[in-house]
Amino acid sequence: MLIGICGGLCAGKASVAQYLVERHKFTPLAISRPASTPSVEKSASDHSVMTDRSASSATKVFSDAEGLLDYVTQNWTEHFVTTCLWSQHVLNVLLRRPFFVLISVDAPISVRWARFKARCVLHGEAPPSLEQFVLRDDSHMYDGQYGLAGLPSQARVKLINSTSSLQDLFQQLDGLRLTDEDRIRPSWDQYFMTLASLAARRSNCMRRQVGCVLVRGKRVISTGYNGTPRNITNCNQGGCPRCNGASTGGTALSTCRCVHAEENALLEAGRERVGEDATIYCNTCPCLTCSIKIVQVGIREVVYSRSYYMDAEIATLFKEAGVRLRQFLPPAEGLISLNDSTETRNGHV
Repeated sequence: MLIGICGGLCAGKASVAQYLVERHKFTPLAISRPASTPSVEKSASDHSVMTDRSASSATKVFSDAEGLLDYVTQNWTEHFVTTCLWSQHVLNVLLRRPFFVLISVDAPISVRWARFKARCVLHGEAPPSLEQFVLRDDSHMYDGQYGLAGLPSQARVKLINSTSSLQDLFQQLDGLRLTDEDRIRPSWDQYFMTLASLAARRSNCMRRQVGCVLVRGKRVISTGYNGTPRNITNCNQGGCPRCNGASTGGTALSTCRCVHAEENALLEAGRERVGEDATIYCNTCPCLTCSIKIVQVGIREVVYSRSYYMDAEIATLFKEAGVRLRQFLPPAEGLISLNDSTETRNGHV
């Protein structure tokens, strides 16, 4: 695994890299900083106060991204981390390999300024004003040649790092499973649950988007999502009075015209194709009505992601019927906020 970390000045890139090195034995690698890269990590007197622990402690320093990528490819069974994403070109090179994961780190500008001031004091330099820091950060992120502002949008995980100490940061990162191999190649559970979530996006129900995938022998038999039946006006176009009305969850179900995702998948497959030892993946735990039908067609396992209000009742039904029920929670992705409850302490960068 190769993890690349991008972000603005003093967002915490080096600290996240340090976490991977100390807690998960990652090897830090570096790419030489091009002379043309904007030099923005400066004190009020324009003296450089660069501090990149991951780069300075790197086992190897490469002249370009291609060299780093070749080295990691030859040693693909090991784990590496780099914060030297100097440009979109560097990222494009690293994205060629399936073992690469991009993480972005950001923090409020006031927090990052406080961290940089602490760094300046540590180096015996007068810190820049907030305005100076903002202008230099803009130069760092929005330079026309390097285009660093576009890198975070391509990250698998986006960390908002408002923590105030390394200990707090490391504790928060412990729960994120950043090194989970599923981030490189999804497990079967994650693969099928992703398909279920994708199917849910086709839902036209006004109440809840639900999707599911029916699987046997790691092969998809059918998929389903909830919405009104064939030849009936879509729910989101007024086709179901109950979903478009003021009914609360779990009430007036007999008036609902929507077919549930699980029902659609079962109808599509039919009992003959379901066979024995089939598994159904649902992005939401099935309701009682669907659960009864799942039992009746002979499905042996139900895997769900999000809970529903009658989970306990469903679990009891499946246990009695000999159907295995389990929840699958994939590694967290997208925007994740890291906070702590301690007083703000100017510290890690």
